[in-house]
Parts: sequence; structure tokens; C-alpha cells
Amino acid sequence: MLLIAVLFSFASADQPDIQNDLHTSLAAKDKKYQPTKFNIPDWFQMKLRDSLNAYFQKAIDQKLIVGASVAIVQCDSIIYADGFGMRNTKEQDRVNRKTVFRIGSVSKGFAGILSGIQVEKGLLNWDDKIIDYVPEFRLANKRFTNEITLEKVLSHTTGLPYHSYTNLVEDGLSLEEIAARFSVIKTLNKPGELYNYQNAVFALSGSLIEKSTNKPYTSIIANDIFKPLGMLTASTTYEDFVNNENIALPHRRMYGSWRPLKINKKYYNAIAAGGVNASAEDMGKYMKMLLGYKPDVISPMGLEEVFKPRVQVGGRRNYYQRWPGYVSSHYALGWRHHTFKDEVSGALKNIIHHGGHVNSYRSEIAVYPEEDLGITVLFNTPTTLARTVIPDIRGIIKAIKSQSQKDEYLEESIVTNNKKLNKQTTLL
Repeated sequence: MLLIAVLFSFASADQPDIQNDLHTSLAAKDKKYQPTKFNIPDWFQMKLRDSLNAYFQKAIDQKLIVGASVAIVQCDSIIYADGFGMRNTKEQDRVNRKTVFRIGSVSKGFAGILSGIQVEKGLLNWDDKIIDYVPEFRLANKRFTNEITLEKVLSHTTGLPYHSYTNLVEDGLSLEEIAARFSVIKTLNKPGELYNYQNAVFALSGSLIEKSTNKPYTSIIANDIFKPLGMLTASTTYEDFVNNENIALPHRRMYGSWRPLKINKKYYNAIAAGGVNASAEDMGKYMKMLLGYKPDVISPMGLEEVFKPRVQVGGRRNYYQRWPGYVSSHYALGWRHHTFKDEVSGALKNIIHHGGHVNSYRSEIAVYPEEDLGITVLFNTPTTLARTVIPDIRGIIKAIKSQSQKDEYLEESIVTNNKKLNKQTTLL
């Protein structure tokens, strides 16, 4: 029996059992989708709220962060969405669930999903060539130019050196200008073979989406993701962000204290790579879709294709490779796909994850398909806490569930013993 079934009351004809296979988890929701009826006990909400308050207040007291906003999704329900700390240290404005942050490279996951939606519509194919949509694009190796596809830019397998022309993106050049400059860069290996993280060439996925629909990326992502999911404060422009009254300002540590910074325009010229703005409430709605509960936006089988590992990410130095139970990492289409061993059962599990960093904002998102769990955390500071916040919060949730089981067992034992005692007393 699912652990969650012990703790929460819900019913769904298509709810999958916990398995180690991402395909099975998502495919089970693909045929006869019915929203999960999910009720959250008051005691669980109170314990979760108190635990998260203590966790983030400690981080604030230790001056690790200025503000943060968190969304947690279980099945198709947002079980937690709230903020901590301040939006602006000068004004003492408080962060809440509707406070908007810049999410940096977490935007790449949106690009993968948006591409998947266009593929399902028949407007794009994963093997569409970049040069067919962006004629300015050239590599030094002409043969390799024709091998760069939508799938390869989304999976960072173009063969280009690490972070090629990220500096030009941050300098504000247009993607067309940047695309023409790749002709002088020599590839390190054949496209499709190795992983090398990119921003500039990744952002060309947005150009393909625009050319396939004859619409700007800003309106496509709004019409295909933000609006149908009810992400009311999500946006993709500098103007929309700064004109929102409830935004968190970026901060940096200076002379022992946090100081607010100016909001810059970096990556709004490369939205697919890092230009999305969103609140925790928005991200909660987004994660429900990532767990397969919004098939009218993208089907679970479409999600499976986006999340499917394309290339292994080597090494052991990345922060997520130090999470408990870590086994391996791959990159999918705009997403990192990790395999972990459950510390209790020893079973292998999937985590779909990404982090983001832009303009001194920091963000983390992870979904656990087999557990029907999603967690997003948004910060308005560059903080080391971001490296562990996802497993930390998952650990908090698991601890509350584990304690509740112990409490239930203790209560049942007391009731059983009382019944035995009463029976013995009657016999006497």
C-alpha cells in the first residue's frame, strides 16, 4: 500500500502504485484521467507549516537568505504554498505565495515542455534541424551544422564547448546575431555524443517554436502553459516583472549585510534559457502538470518523452550529486533526470530536477514521479541553502509521515491493550 494512502484520504481509479519506472507512473494517467480527490488532514498541514517555518527562519537568522517562497504539490493538490522573509530589506516587505521571482534556468524546463506541446500539435518534430528555422546558424564544421536538431539543443548535446557565447546572451545581443557567430567555434565532439551545458544555443529552441507558430515566444508560452494552468502572475518580459507590485528584489551580501540590487534585463533576450518570472503559487500549478494531472495541456506520454534521459552527466562535483542516495544523472529535454536509491526500501527512484540562477535570484524545482510529489523553492539571494533545500524539504515531509505512522501504531496499541485490560477486569 502506498505510504500516502495511510496518511491522506483520496480515491482515483488511475492512481499508479509506487514503481521504479517513470513510464508506468505517467502512462497510468494517460488513458482515463480523473482528478485525484485529495484531502489534507489539519494536523499534517500544521506540522508541515511549523517545520518549514522553523527551517527557513533558521536560514534567515543565519543570514543565509533574505526571502524565499515554497510550493509543494502532492498528486493534483497544492498542499503548501507560502513565503518567508523579505522581498526588500529596505522596505521590510514580506514574501508570500504570490510574490514573483525570476527563476533563471528553471525556464529551460518550460522550454522543454513547450516544445513537447508543439510536437504533440504536429507543429514541430524533435529531429527538426535548427538551420531550417534559423538560417543564420552555422558551425565551423558544416557537416555538423546539419546534425544540430531541436532535441540536441534541448539536451545540451550539440558538441559545442561549455557555455558557448553565454557572454553574448548576457550582453543583450539578439539570438539571430549570436546564431551567426557560431561559425567560428569548433565543436569538441560529434553532436549527440557528450553533454556540455549551454545557454545561447539552447535558447534557439525558442526560435524554432516561434517560427513554427509565427508568434512570439512570450505569447506562445502564455497561451499554451500560463493561461490554461491559471499561472496568473507568470510572465517572460522585464516590463511585466518590474511593473508587478509584488516582486522580490534581488539581494547580495555586502559588508556583512544583505543589500537590494537593481533588476537587470539579462536573459529576457533568451527566454527559453532563463527568462521566465513566476511565483510559488504559479509553480505549484505548473508542478501539477509535470506530475501528469493536466493532460489537456500536455499528455503524460508527452511528458515522458520530455523527461526521457538523452545523455549522461558525468562527475561527482555537482551539488545534486551529493544528495542522499544519489546513483546517476542524465540530461533530458530541458530537465535533469536523476536516479536515486531510496534510503529505506533500497528501490531506485527518478527525480526530475533543475536549478536556476540569474541576477542574484536562485531557484530549485524537483518532481518525484513515483511519489507524486513536487517541490519548488525560490530565493532572492544567491545562497548555499539552494544546494540542499530539495532533499531537506522532502526529508521534512517524510519525517512527518513517519511520525504519524508511529503515532497511529501507538494509538492502536493503547486501544488494543485497553480492550484486553477491560476483558480481564470483566472476568475477575
